[in-house]
Amino acid sequence: MPLDLNYTNQQKVFREDVRKWMEANVPRQRLKTLECREGFEQHREWERVLQSGDWGMVTWPKAYGGRGCDLIEWLIFEEEYYRVDAPLRVSQNGIFLLGPTLMEYGTPEQKARFLPAMAAGDEIWAQAWSEPNAGSDMAAIRTKAVRDGDEYVISGQKIWSSRAVFADWCFTLVRTDPDSRRHKGLSMILLPLDSSGLTIRPIAQLDGNPGFAELFFDEVRVPVSNLLGPENGGWGVAMATAGFERGLMLRSPARFQRTAARLLELYRQRGDRASPGVRDRVLQAWLDAEAYCLSTYQTASKIMAGGSIGAEASCNKIFWSELDREMHRLGMLLCGDSAELTGESGRALDEGRWLDGYMFSLAGPIYAGTNEIQRNIIAERLLGMPRG
Repeated sequence: MPLDLNYTNQQKVFREDVRKWMEANVPRQRLKTLECREGFEQHREWERVLQSGDWGMVTWPKAYGGRGCDLIEWLIFEEEYYRVDAPLRVSQNGIFLLGPTLMEYGTPEQKARFLPAMAAGDEIWAQAWSEPNAGSDMAAIRTKAVRDGDEYVISGQKIWSSRAVFADWCFTLVRTDPDSRRHKGLSMILLPLDSSGLTIRPIAQLDGNPGFAELFFDEVRVPVSNLLGPENGGWGVAMATAGFERGLMLRSPARFQRTAARLLELYRQRGDRASPGVRDRVLQAWLDAEAYCLSTYQTASKIMAGGSIGAEASCNKIFWSELDREMHRLGMLLCGDSAELTGESGRALDEGRWLDGYMFSLAGPIYAGTNEIQRNIIAERLLGMPRG
């Protein structure tokens, strides 16, 4: 499909509107990490400020708290958002993953109930899919939900639930048909994290903050109205969510373009101390960030023309996760003996962003489905290779 790389006058005006608002409203001081209680609430407040300008989730319909923008305008919004180093989105599990899934599979009542509160930052969502023996292989899920009248009774355990320590709700994948195997018999259920019978145990990250949690379900009761999509049809719902996660919305290209620009500036400042090969790697990282941007514009144009995201989302996920890790490795190299200084030290380069970003980038090949699983998907579904 041909791609027109020129912005329309309307898109240029939109960019100017975003730029003015961001420059006037972005916090002057860096917020604390969203993986601690104080930082989490600071980021929630930022979500509310965003929504006060109707920027909470620009692609959603106005009736659900959005702005009615198309995907090209969303990409422009993201470019202006990262240009000013605006805070990370504490609501990303909701607005980028569950929100689009609700648009596709939710009932009118579910959309009206959950989407506006999600856009406003009043309700922050966690993702609760993985289990101790079912990480990237979600077909091995064993947590079960048994129908009892107008309720499901959930028993089992989830792990690596991002943001669950401080979030308000989670969307979880459970087995509703006890006789089913693998991908069949699963259902997606929306569940408040203060439910009776639910125990949340924090998991410390590399930096010691509780970015993840284990969830223990001891006969937790949830209304049947919280079922998202068809009962026993949760695999299809989950694959739609995973498509949004890996293919387009979770990691916009602006995030990586901003890191590439910072890396280039760091090289200008400290490149004379680096080994000769670092220059080429910095240039390649910048080119890769630009290539990812163009690829995403092409994907957005395809969707706007009626297309959809398929197994090629797995290529995207591998590309951006490995690019992010490479850029932060280079950043740490260039920081030299300052690399391990934290932002709190007051002496770190770029307020310690390179160290924070490096530790986070190590998780990139793991979350959103490990890169090993993505390579299997590419081999089987895109290249037509036999299962091993």
